[in-house]
Amino acid sequence: MLFNRHGQVLAQAQQPFAQHFPRPGWVEHDATELWRSQLAVARACLPQARAAGQLPGSALADVAIGIANQRETTVLWDRRSGEPLGHAIVWQDRRTANDCDVLRAQGHAPLIQQRTGLPPDAYFAATKLRWLLDHTPGARARAERGELAFGTVDSWLIWQLTGGPRGGLHVTDASNASRTLLFNIHTLAWDDALLALFRIPPGVLPRVVASSGVLGETDAMWFGARLPIAGVAGDQQAATFGQGCFSPGMAKNTYGTGCFMLMNTGTAAVPSQHQLLTTVAWVGGSPTPSPTTGQRRHPGLVPAHACYALEGSVFMGGATVQWLRDGLHLVQTADEVEALAASVPDTGDVYLVPAFTGLGTPYWDGHARGTLVGLTRGTGRGHIARAALEAVALQTADVFDAMSLDAHMPLRELRVDGGASRNNLLMQLQADFLGVPVLRPGVTETTALGAARLAGLAVGLWPDAAAMLSDAVSDADRRFEPRLSPAARAAKLARWREAVACSRGWARTSA
Repeated sequence: MLFNRHGQVLAQAQQPFAQHFPRPGWVEHDATELWRSQLAVARACLPQARAAGQLPGSALADVAIGIANQRETTVLWDRRSGEPLGHAIVWQDRRTANDCDVLRAQGHAPLIQQRTGLPPDAYFAATKLRWLLDHTPGARARAERGELAFGTVDSWLIWQLTGGPRGGLHVTDASNASRTLLFNIHTLAWDDALLALFRIPPGVLPRVVASSGVLGETDAMWFGARLPIAGVAGDQQAATFGQGCFSPGMAKNTYGTGCFMLMNTGTAAVPSQHQLLTTVAWVGGSPTPSPTTGQRRHPGLVPAHACYALEGSVFMGGATVQWLRDGLHLVQTADEVEALAASVPDTGDVYLVPAFTGLGTPYWDGHARGTLVGLTRGTGRGHIARAALEAVALQTADVFDAMSLDAHMPLRELRVDGGASRNNLLMQLQADFLGVPVLRPGVTETTALGAARLAGLAVGLWPDAAAMLSDAVSDADRRFEPRLSPAARAAKLARWREAVACSRGWARTSA
C-alpha cells in the first residue's frame, strides 16, 4: 500500500500465497514465495500511483518504505546462497507445544515471563527455531559456524531488499524481537540466559534496531532507485501506531488471521495478572534527515524511547471465516458470511470454539482443539456461520475483560481495524459482547498505515507524532453502540465459557 502524508491511500496491490498444513497442528509458508509476492505487489503500487497522477514522473526521492509483518513466523536461511532451509514455521504452528509443557514443568516459566513478558508457548519463535536447528540435517552445526541466519518475516524481507547474499542487512526491530522468547524487553537486548536455555547460537540472530529510523536502503535493482527502509514493526504494533493509540490506556483490536488487542501502557512494561502478554509496542528514534539529502544514520536502541503494551492474542479470527469457506465450503467467498449469518436471528444455542491451533489469551492451552457444540436437527448453515462470527467476538470479549482488570480501569471504547472489521454484523456483535462502543476508521488497513507512519516519521515527514495526526485527514467511518443489556451480555459470556471448557486439553487427552 502507498500512502501520502495525510494517510490517504494512493495505490494498493495484493497477492495470495499458499498455506501448507503437512500434519495436524502444523502450519507452514514458503519463505521464497513470501518474498516474491511482496516484491511483486510493491512494484505494482508504484506505476499504479503514477498512472493516477499521484506520483509524478519517475523520481522516487520522496518515497520511504515501512514494513509490518506477522510476527512469530520463523525463517532460517543460508547466508551464502540465500536459500531457506525448508518452509517457514508460521506463528499458528503448534508442533512445539509439548516442548513448552516441559519448560513449564522444569520451572522455567517465571524466568521467561519476567524477562520477555511472555509465557512459554509454541506461539512464539524460540521453540520453532530450536525445532528447525534440531530437525534440519546439519543445521545446528552450521548455525554455530555462523553460516545460517534466523529472522521473522521482517528480517527475511529486509535482507532480501538490501541485497540478500550480496551483503543484505540482517536486522529486526524491537517489537518483533520481543516476540521470540529470546529478547529482554527491559534491557532491549538479546538475553544470554534465554539463548542458553533454548540452545540458540547467538550468531544466527539479527541486529535489533528501532521501529522508526532509517536502517538501510534497498538494492537499486528492485525499484530502479535506492529507497530508504525507515519503519519496521510487528503487525499488531504497527496497527496500534496506525490507530494513533499514543497515550497510555488507548486500545485497539485488529481482525486479521487472528485477533490481537493491544493497549498502550506508555514507558512501563506492565506485568499482567490475567494471562495477557507484556510486549514492546515500538522503539522510536529521533527523526533522521530526509532521504533527499543523501544522509543516513542507524538509530540505536534507547530505552527511554521504548513504548510498551499489554496484548491479548486470539489465534483464530479471520481464519475462522476462511475455514467456513475452504474447509466446510459453506460459502464461496469470505464476504458471503455476513449475509449467511444474518439469515438467522441467533445461533440456536450453537457455539463454535475455533481452537484449531489451541487457545490463546486468557487460556494459553496449546492442547485445546476446535469444538462445535449445541447442534440439533434444526441447525443449519446460517447457525454455524453466525456461531463462527460470534466466536470471533466472544474470544475478543475474553481478552477485553482481562485487559480491563489489568489496567485497573474500565476500557470505554475499542478501536478496530483489519479486513474482518468491515463486517458490520461482526462489529455489532462485538459491541454487544463488550458492552462499549466499537469505533471503525475509514482506512481499516491500519497495519499498513502504521508501518507507513513509522517510516514517514523517521525521514522527517513530520517533526513528531502529534504533527502527524494533525496532518491526517479525518478517517472515522462508523461507531457501533452496544444493544444487549448487561444481564444478557453476562449470560452470553457464561454460556460461551461453558463451550470453551469442552475444548480444553483435547489433544493431550487423545495423545
